[in-house]
Amino acid sequence: MKRVAELERKTKETQVRVRLAIDGDGHCELATGIGFFDHMLTLMCVHGRMDLSVAAEGDIEVDYHHTVEDVGLVLGDALHQALGERKGITRYGYAVIPMDDALAKVAVDLSNRPYLQMRTPDRIPRQNDFDLPLATEFFRAFAQKAGMNLHIEIAYGDNWHHMIEAAFKGLGRALRQATALDKGVVGIPSSKGTL
Repeated sequence: MKRVAELERKTKETQVRVRLAIDGDGHCELATGIGFFDHMLTLMCVHGRMDLSVAAEGDIEVDYHHTVEDVGLVLGDALHQALGERKGITRYGYAVIPMDDALAKVAVDLSNRPYLQMRTPDRIPRQNDFDLPLATEFFRAFAQKAGMNLHIEIAYGDNWHHMIEAAFKGLGRALRQATALDKGVVGIPSSKGTL
């Protein structure tokens, strides 16, 4: 069974095309027009062992927000579609990722009940135009469309880049666990019989 999805979204602000293969080897082809975002998506797909292609054009001369959020929406839809009925998946995933001075904890439940809980240090230095609130918008959009309960805690860190990088790496690792097929799971992994 190939768990692959290819989707496109067009608005007056953005045009986003995504191809996602859950059972990949971490191959990425990314062109969002936002270098740091491409770097973070690369880390997520490499550590998640998924193959990901993203081509996005957006009004980045205005702000990165529309492009980042819409990539999250389309990627979430692609994950949702590629998972199908979610039969046989492990469902839960968890990762604790150190990145030099920073530590991020990420927990995922592919429950089909979307929710984002994001906790960060009170003071985070801003180093460029891609800041933590923008990363949070991506995580929220991705979780919403994927039907994912996503908890991210950046426990501490001094460097803004390292904190966000640890979160994206952690999301990749947690998704790798949660999407894995478990031979011991017959059908849908829920006492309700549905997700």
